[in-house]
Amino acid sequence: MRKQISYQLEEALFLEPSAFDEAILGVAHRCGMDPVVAYDRTRVIDILARDMPREDAEEFFEFNTIGAWMGDATPIFVDTRPAE
Repeated sequence: MRKQISYQLEEALFLEPSAFDEAILGVAHRCGMDPVVAYDRTRVIDILARDMPREDAEEFFEFNTIGAWMGDATPIFVDTRPAE
Protein backbone atom coordinates (compact mmCIF):
# COMPACT_ATOMS: atom_id res chain seq x y z
CA MET A 1 0.00 0.00 0.00
CA ARG A 2 2.95 2.34 0.64
CA LYS A 3 3.81 2.33 -3.05
CA GLN A 4 0.23 3.22 -4.05
CA ILE A 5 0.05 6.03 -1.51
CA SER A 6 3.48 7.36 -2.49
CA TYR A 7 2.27 7.55 -6.07
CA GLN A 8 -0.91 9.36 -5.00
CA LEU A 9 0.72 11.68 -2.43
CA GLU A 10 4.16 12.93 -3.36
CA GLU A 11 4.72 14.47 0.07
CA ALA A 12 3.45 11.49 2.09
CA LEU A 13 5.30 10.70 5.31
CA PHE A 14 5.48 7.11 6.54
CA LEU A 15 6.56 5.50 9.79
CA GLU A 16 9.88 3.72 9.63
CA PRO A 17 10.79 0.91 9.41
CA SER A 18 8.51 -0.46 6.74
CA ALA A 19 7.22 -3.08 9.22
CA PHE A 20 4.65 -0.42 10.16
CA ASP A 21 3.17 -0.68 6.67
CA GLU A 22 1.00 -3.49 8.09
CA ALA A 23 -0.83 -0.82 10.09
CA ILE A 24 -1.66 1.51 7.19
CA LEU A 25 -5.39 2.05 6.84
CA GLY A 26 -5.19 4.33 3.81
CA VAL A 27 -5.28 8.05 3.13
CA ALA A 28 -7.12 10.54 5.35
CA HIS A 29 -8.58 13.73 3.93
CA ARG A 30 -8.86 16.83 6.09
CA CYS A 31 -10.71 20.08 5.47
CA GLY A 32 -8.38 22.72 4.08
CA MET A 33 -5.31 20.51 4.35
CA ASP A 34 -3.49 18.02 2.17
CA PRO A 35 -4.29 14.31 2.62
CA VAL A 36 -2.06 12.26 4.93
CA VAL A 37 -1.30 8.60 5.62
CA ALA A 38 -3.63 7.06 8.22
CA TYR A 39 -2.43 4.29 10.53
CA ASP A 40 -4.31 1.98 12.89
CA ARG A 41 -3.11 3.05 16.35
CA THR A 42 -3.55 -0.39 17.92
CA ARG A 43 -1.68 -2.16 15.15
CA VAL A 44 1.24 0.27 15.41
CA ILE A 45 1.50 -0.47 19.12
CA ASP A 46 1.22 -4.21 18.42
CA ILE A 47 4.17 -3.93 16.03
CA LEU A 48 6.22 -2.01 18.60
CA ALA A 49 5.32 -4.64 21.22
CA ARG A 50 7.10 -7.30 19.17
CA ASP A 51 10.39 -5.84 20.44
CA MET A 52 9.45 -4.50 23.87
CA PRO A 53 6.92 -5.01 26.65
CA ARG A 54 3.40 -3.75 25.78
CA GLU A 55 3.47 -0.99 28.38
CA ASP A 56 6.78 0.29 26.98
CA ALA A 57 5.38 0.11 23.45
CA GLU A 58 2.38 2.23 24.46
CA GLU A 59 4.59 4.79 26.18
CA PHE A 60 6.99 4.90 23.23
CA PHE A 61 4.07 5.38 20.84
CA GLU A 62 2.54 8.23 22.86
CA PHE A 63 5.81 10.09 23.28
CA ASN A 64 7.76 9.36 20.09
CA THR A 65 5.08 8.71 17.50
CA ILE A 66 1.96 10.71 18.33
CA GLY A 67 4.18 13.33 19.93
CA ALA A 68 6.29 13.81 16.80
CA TRP A 69 5.07 16.68 14.62
CA MET A 70 6.73 16.55 11.20
CA GLY A 71 4.71 19.27 9.52
CA ASP A 72 1.41 19.20 7.67
CA ALA A 73 2.16 15.76 6.17
CA THR A 74 2.46 14.12 9.62
CA PRO A 75 0.48 10.84 9.56
CA ILE A 76 -2.65 10.44 11.66
CA PHE A 77 -3.52 7.53 13.93
CA VAL A 78 -7.03 6.09 14.09
CA ASP A 79 -8.21 4.27 17.19
CA THR A 80 -10.18 1.36 15.74
CA ARG A 81 -10.98 -0.25 19.09
CA PRO A 82 -14.65 -0.28 20.09
CA ALA A 83 -15.61 2.48 22.52
CA GLU A 84 -15.81 1.28 26.10
